Amino acid sequence: MLRPGNGIQVFLYAEPVDMRKSIDGLSLLVKQELDLSPYMDALFVFCNRGRDKIKCLCWERNGLIVWYKRLEKQRFRWPRLDETLSLNGQELNWLLDGFDIFNNQPHSLVHFNSVS
Repeated sequence: MLRPGNGIQVFLYAEPVDMRKSIDGLSLLVKQELDLSPYMDALFVFCNRGRDKIKCLCWERNGLIVWYKRLEKQRFRWPRLDETLSLNGQELNWLLDGFDIFNNQPHSLVHFNSVS
């Protein structure tokens, strides 16, 4: 099962991808669209237009690996941006578990000028 740790670099390709693409097609997307090497120590994540399928591409020692996940009834929460995002392993795990990591808002930032 795909469960990357916090140390791995994750690139989320925001544009929808044709899920008929396999290792070669996804590697070309990484090289041509992201201007990155598919052989670097990173995980590249792609989603289809319906947001019910995800493919992850990574290099491991001597070959490329593709993981594929298909949801039966729900949709992945996917960004509506036209740019690639960088995530950590924990954020990817949340995304794969169905959490909307893009709309969570932190507490408001508070500034103080002095101590009372």
